[in-house]
Amino acid sequence: MATVTENSPPPPASAPTDASPRNAPSPLGPADRERADAVVAALAGPGARLRPDQESAVAALLEPAARVLVVQATGWGKSAVYWVATALQRARGAGPTLVVSPLLALMRDQVAAARRAGLRAVTVNSGNVDLWAGIEESLRADEVDVLLVSPERLANPGFGRRVLDHLAGRLGLLVVDEAHAVSDWGHDFRPDYRRVADVLRDLNPATPVLATTATANARVTADVAAQLGESTLVLRGPLSRSSLALHALPPMSPLERYAWVAQHLPHLPGSGIVYVLTVADTHRLVEAVRAVHGPDAPVAAYSGGLPIEERERLEDALRDNRLKALIATSALGMGYDKPDLGFVVHVGAPPSPVAYYQQVGRAGRAIDHAAVAVLPSGADTGVWEYYATSTLPDPRQCDRLLEALRAQPEPQSVVALEAGTGIRRGRVELLLKQLAVDDVVRREVDGWVATGREWHYDAEHYEGILAGRRREAAIMTDYLAGRACLMELLARSLDDPEAGPCGRCGVCTGRLPDGWTDRPSGDVVGAVARVLRSQQTVLEPRRMWPGGESGLRGRIAAGEAAEPGRVLVHADAPEWSEVVRGCLTDDADPPPELGQAAVDALVAWRSEWSRRPDVVVDLPTAGLPRVAGAVADHVAAVGRLERARWPAPGGSAAIEGDRELAGAAQVARWLDALEVPPAVAEAVADRAVLLVLDATSSGWAVTVATRALRRHGAHAVLPLLVHRRP
Repeated sequence: MATVTENSPPPPASAPTDASPRNAPSPLGPADRERADAVVAALAGPGARLRPDQESAVAALLEPAARVLVVQATGWGKSAVYWVATALQRARGAGPTLVVSPLLALMRDQVAAARRAGLRAVTVNSGNVDLWAGIEESLRADEVDVLLVSPERLANPGFGRRVLDHLAGRLGLLVVDEAHAVSDWGHDFRPDYRRVADVLRDLNPATPVLATTATANARVTADVAAQLGESTLVLRGPLSRSSLALHALPPMSPLERYAWVAQHLPHLPGSGIVYVLTVADTHRLVEAVRAVHGPDAPVAAYSGGLPIEERERLEDALRDNRLKALIATSALGMGYDKPDLGFVVHVGAPPSPVAYYQQVGRAGRAIDHAAVAVLPSGADTGVWEYYATSTLPDPRQCDRLLEALRAQPEPQSVVALEAGTGIRRGRVELLLKQLAVDDVVRREVDGWVATGREWHYDAEHYEGILAGRRREAAIMTDYLAGRACLMELLARSLDDPEAGPCGRCGVCTGRLPDGWTDRPSGDVVGAVARVLRSQQTVLEPRRMWPGGESGLRGRIAAGEAAEPGRVLVHADAPEWSEVVRGCLTDDADPPPELGQAAVDALVAWRSEWSRRPDVVVDLPTAGLPRVAGAVADHVAAVGRLERARWPAPGGSAAIEGDRELAGAAQVARWLDALEVPPAVAEAVADRAVLLVLDATSSGWAVTVATRALRRHGAHAVLPLLVHRRP
């Protein structure tokens, strides 16, 4: 691996070097430079030209079998390199460029940029299925210059058969954007991205390959370069961003963090992004802002679960400054292009400085000053540990999956494997992708099959990944504590040899920006708490049985189903954070606020009841009998309802606590555990039941308990769940 650029550090000590002539690209010739200048001017405006380091990358990509890795800060112009290289390759008669890109927002911006550069660009993604046939026909007719796909699409066997097989021998250029994800040492361990290496193996060896990223330390850089090839040219520059003023505020409670954003949002410069960790947080924080600034506050919730058209509408509204902020998950991240983005605020810190640098890099790309703030909480470290371990394969689960696959030669669906192994569906999907990276399983059109290759759990490898993630978490701990210049800490975490004090961050200046406070006012905290605690979260009843070992399959009969219920505390809701850490963890007596929230929920819910409840039954299924009993007692007293107590079934807390149990396995165990006591059976016969449960994550306890009550004559079951666990 050779490194040739004016502003780059030497390669990592572990990386080999190659001084062959191909790794020292010649400057572009006059005709190529003229065409390159025209493309750059179309992208960046009249008079814009390739810089010498960009020209080095483009010139290298014009050579057969070139392998180039560009590690440069956001805003350096990495996309200009592949648009110029595409234009020059197409002018020479080469085939189209294939760009592997991680996010729809990024693809949309890239398509627009390619078209500005005079290139015919299309994308194949889940949002334009009706256009696939036409796009594929255009590719066969060589009427497309650039095809953009996601790594998940790249791994799809149908797409591979129809499109990649046709392009494999005639691609002009392969581009892997956000290439740190190719390495499982990167921050997100995205198995489908790692399978890009499979595409490289199937390519015409003469096809040039470009990989780009702004977030790769020396180890990730070396790993990606090794996957590209031993003679990969690495172009790496300094990663510090002079336009960013970084600040880490003192730890706050989750509710205080929401209130801080609501109080300070109008005073942040321009428009920007507020990052949160979950989809539920996007909606809660929007409501918090509106609680303080009114229902027309210019904010909106953004996550990957929104329809594509809605996401595009919101992206455009932020880009046009019609919104002050998008409250977003990391789905609004890599590649979203708003050069004048004025601020980025994190409500909760990501577990990795690499991930954090990538997200704050959205701001300040074409302006001199952008404000960046992170609002930490004592709960962050627990979230970090979850992210550190949740994506690593469990060898016992892998063995169960392989055993199920090897038991029959026909392809098996994820649903069938869930039922056959007892592993939850999302986990099955992740493990299959990880095993596919090792060529132990293969995805076919009709399902998954075992390849016959032996698999061994590489404990040393995964322990190294986990240790690396914990080292990164330690860096974030230092960052949040302000133990050194914040930009220097981020740059050093990316092995930038030019890292040094920035002079702009909160540590260097010793103060917060004008108008910022360490904590929000008590009035704002109170207003946010009141509004959030009044929000209604619907508990949608399950409609289908899971089959498998449960013995129950198909649609749940109307006579055994629950009505839509209500949830008092959803996941890690900030307005209830102290309650979650207290009685919902230790089963203590709940505070009066929780009982009042239950009454308020019933009042708001009653217009939807098929019949007013006659009796309240509490059922502790997660080891919190005092919580379930106290809430049931309170609503029964206020509503003057009869009370019946369903004692905690033996082993129920263990069932609820096993997060890896598939639905079929959970239902089977609940069917064994949930036997209706005679006193409860007598109390519910021909009556409407308000069923109060303490906590659940899957909801299967609610479903099975409802079935049991309806079979004992309950006219209707209205579930009131105290805590819907994440």
